[in-house]
Amino acid sequence: MLGRAFAVASLLAAACVPLSAQTGPPKPELTPIAETASVQPGRRARLAVRVSVPPGFHLQSNKPRDPLLIPTVLTIDAPAGVTVSEIVFPPSTDFQQVGQAQPLAVFEQHFDVGIELAIAADVPKGALTLPARLRYQACDQNICYIPSRIEFAWSLPVATTAATPIAANTDAFGHIAFGKGDAPAVQPPVAVAANVKTNARGIDQLDDFVVLGTTGGYLGTSDFLDFLHRAETGVKETGLFEGRGPLGILLIVFLGGLALNLTPCVLPMIPVNLAIIGAGSQAGSRGRGFHLGSVYGAAMALVYGVLGLIVILTAGTFGTINASPWFNLAIALVFVLLALAMFDVVTIDFSSLAGNARLGDKGRGTFLLAFTMGAVAALLAGACVAPVVIQVVLFSSDLYAKGSGVALGLPFVLGLGMAVPWPIAGAGLASLPKPGMWMVRVKQVFGVLILVMAAYYGYQGYSILSNRWVDPSQVASSVQQQLKSGWYGSLDEGLAAAKREQKPVLIDMWATWCKNCLTMDKTTLADSAVTSALANYVKIKFQAEDPDQPTVKAVMQRFKAVGLPTYVVLKP
Repeated sequence: MLGRAFAVASLLAAACVPLSAQTGPPKPELTPIAETASVQPGRRARLAVRVSVPPGFHLQSNKPRDPLLIPTVLTIDAPAGVTVSEIVFPPSTDFQQVGQAQPLAVFEQHFDVGIELAIAADVPKGALTLPARLRYQACDQNICYIPSRIEFAWSLPVATTAATPIAANTDAFGHIAFGKGDAPAVQPPVAVAANVKTNARGIDQLDDFVVLGTTGGYLGTSDFLDFLHRAETGVKETGLFEGRGPLGILLIVFLGGLALNLTPCVLPMIPVNLAIIGAGSQAGSRGRGFHLGSVYGAAMALVYGVLGLIVILTAGTFGTINASPWFNLAIALVFVLLALAMFDVVTIDFSSLAGNARLGDKGRGTFLLAFTMGAVAALLAGACVAPVVIQVVLFSSDLYAKGSGVALGLPFVLGLGMAVPWPIAGAGLASLPKPGMWMVRVKQVFGVLILVMAAYYGYQGYSILSNRWVDPSQVASSVQQQLKSGWYGSLDEGLAAAKREQKPVLIDMWATWCKNCLTMDKTTLADSAVTSALANYVKIKFQAEDPDQPTVKAVMQRFKAVGLPTYVVLKP
């Protein structure tokens, strides 16, 4: 059992994700924390949650004196294989509220609740998530508010070997003692990663630094030294747009859209759709046919542009999505299916739906009809168009996440390429190529290209999965060795030291599930040439265990990190 000697102070925040509270004043801030970087099957685990109450407010204790008041209660939804052994609250203090005959038993502005768990020997491997709820009633000098609750969760990996203890920065948390009666308390050892609050303060300091360079993934010694050299000398990484001409990229996408008109899903439908909207030979005049075809094509370009814009802007940071193995594998499977359609193994073609429309003569020749049919045709273009559209949107999302605003226009430029033949054909100024065996060859070429893209995304998904096949305790142990050698585990402390000493900074973003993080620690970062090159740097280990945790997400978005490890060089 955990004794009453459970002292109020801290353990390290280990990949813990606070969630939002329900609406209602006031809302305390919760910081889930843990004694170790991972939990070990067959052993006990110790967790805690720090509760920070806004100034001027107090929470009813877990044993209020007035039976009409609501006690503070912590509820944990333990998954299979986990048993909550004990939950320990700190002693309450007296608070004299106006108009009350006796003081209330309350918790003051900062307090911690300790939890001891029993982990079964057969607990499933992987990430162990412990959802929890804190129900509380807050009071101020005059009134007690309606009861509220906050939902949050601990997320810890399940280790295969002995768990490595890690602890938070003691300036922010102090110490939490676990003991029995008057027995000596067991204190967590030196920190492996900074806690959520110190990292949050570190984010504010980033405004005082200039980013010299960023890179990611496994790098050999020579590549890492080249990265440092480029950062120190001001040589920027060249992306697809930087130094290579955005007009060239726009032209390629435009020509790709133009080429889509030669596919069997689109080309045979051009005369059919022209007849439906009253263009071409039925337009009455070339000028009217040109305008009807232009409206039809503009609708296609607008649909692709708007759809692409929505996907890019609502997908959040593309790096977060692209770092998911399941996203990459899903795209690979979709592309395999679309490639099979190109080789006529399966049939995916909705373009014929547009040709089935039956309109009277009064409906033909209107600009509204031309615009509507163009929008419908863009959506129903079929298997010949879908893979190219998907790839352009993914490509645009990646570029936009890296800071290129021009990328927002690429889906529209693709649609513009598809739209070009329509005003020309609508005016009857050119004859269209006749369908034939050459169209089958064009379709097969598209199929080969799509299969190449499927292989690329499949490899990406496999690489990300294989990078996570690692013992979390080994990664935590490796990081702890780096901290002992002079690295900082706190973003706040490291940046403060860099400003004080006017030194450059290397930020190493890592997680216990990152295999390449461990590999880099044991190889490249341990190389004598690298350690010599970093001798004058302030080196910071930033734990990005959960990319969706607000502080981690803010840092990764700031540096456009697309996975782990990510390395950032800054200077004050």
